[in-house]
Amino acid sequence: MASEFPAGFLIGAATASYQIEGAVQEDGRIPSIWDTFSHTPGKTWNGDTGDIAVDHYHRFEQDLDLMADLGLQAYRFSIAWPRIVDADGQTNPAGIDFYSRLVDGLISRGIRPIATLYHWDLPQHLEDAGGWLNRETAYRFAEYAAEIAKALGDRVHTWTTLNEPWCSAYLGYGSGAHAPGLADGAAALRAVHHLNLAHGLAVPQLRRHSSNRPAVSATLNFHVVRGDDQEACRRIDALANRAFTGPMLRGEYDADLLEDTREVTDWSFVQEGDLELIHQPIDLLGVNYYSTVTVRMWDGEGEHVRNDGHKDMGGTPWPGSEHVEFLAQPGPFTDMGWNIAPDGLEDLLVSLHERYPELPLMITENGAAFPDVVATGEDGPCVHDELRVDYLVRHFAAAQAAIARGVDLRGYLVWSLLDNFEWGFGYAKRFGIVRVDYETQERLVKDSGHWLRQTISAHRQRSALEAPTETDA
Repeated sequence: MASEFPAGFLIGAATASYQIEGAVQEDGRIPSIWDTFSHTPGKTWNGDTGDIAVDHYHRFEQDLDLMADLGLQAYRFSIAWPRIVDADGQTNPAGIDFYSRLVDGLISRGIRPIATLYHWDLPQHLEDAGGWLNRETAYRFAEYAAEIAKALGDRVHTWTTLNEPWCSAYLGYGSGAHAPGLADGAAALRAVHHLNLAHGLAVPQLRRHSSNRPAVSATLNFHVVRGDDQEACRRIDALANRAFTGPMLRGEYDADLLEDTREVTDWSFVQEGDLELIHQPIDLLGVNYYSTVTVRMWDGEGEHVRNDGHKDMGGTPWPGSEHVEFLAQPGPFTDMGWNIAPDGLEDLLVSLHERYPELPLMITENGAAFPDVVATGEDGPCVHDELRVDYLVRHFAAAQAAIARGVDLRGYLVWSLLDNFEWGFGYAKRFGIVRVDYETQERLVKDSGHWLRQTISAHRQRSALEAPTETDA
């Protein structure tokens, strides 16, 4: 299997700060919108919060050793903005120091650091001033990007500006399922634009202040939209995908997106020059993929089907297209209720390559939640997560098929390294290739983790065989 990945291809795993770190009140960290949201009754499963999470902040050396034991070639983590900049705009040395030690620990173990600047934990004081509804937040993000690039830009392999801005905007401000919990379609679209602007403002800061010339990227959670109803497919593609790829990669919002949403907002928050600021050249596009959706226009009769895979918190993540139905998907399904469709990953990678042939891609998240069971084996406790192993085998094969079709794919990062706080679902869903006992914080590598180790080992051996010799050069 691994022999089909090209030399230089990176295989690793990913996490996010609020989901794993804990230590929310230590070393100068200030509150984030997820601290507020998770402490609000009724917002998360069982009232779970990220206060402790899996205590990575205190256990990162142990987790680094675990990554080394798994043989990870790359590790994607996110930096907690509330650890880096305080409410007065001053840089927090303790926060910088934590991530500096993390990056050094990765490098010393031969693991490439891939750092995401924003994985949803907006400082609460910025939300109090309007959050992503306030364009000034985009400028504060660029200032934060400059500070973290000055500190880590000599060692980071790849920068990612934003992780899944679709979730930040549409789930955070449209549906109410994510922090800050607003349910307002016009607000969601305003947030879309200001997140795009934040990306555009941050890219040159990352380049200006990074001395080792790391790759600069953004990560989007693309919706693979299926169905025979072309109008429904077009609408959801516009809202979910082209609302970000349009301005980021082409410098424009597509006319059909603006028309679809004209009764929701007039887009007057897009100021002259904004699209030029957003349309910055990037070196890599991060691709997060989990499942597909099948859509059609609702005929106004019978039940309006809403199987879009997201928690219903009263609002909608589809402003202007609430009359699109999301149909039940064919199984099998993960514990999140998401359908398992590896062919969707292949289709997505190929379609992105065809549309943006000069832009390399990286799978920055792919994985599955299943209800794992701890068993007792000959060598002690173990987790035989056959379903997750099968999921990964099939999706890795889809990635290889895409490469065979000409896609310039640079890496594959499994979600997630560790079981963790799964946002509104709290600790009810386990995505990790390493199990965490939330009572003791003990780590236990699952069969899927052992599979990934073996896959990486085979890939390293094959890559070494493919590397040119002095005679070849």
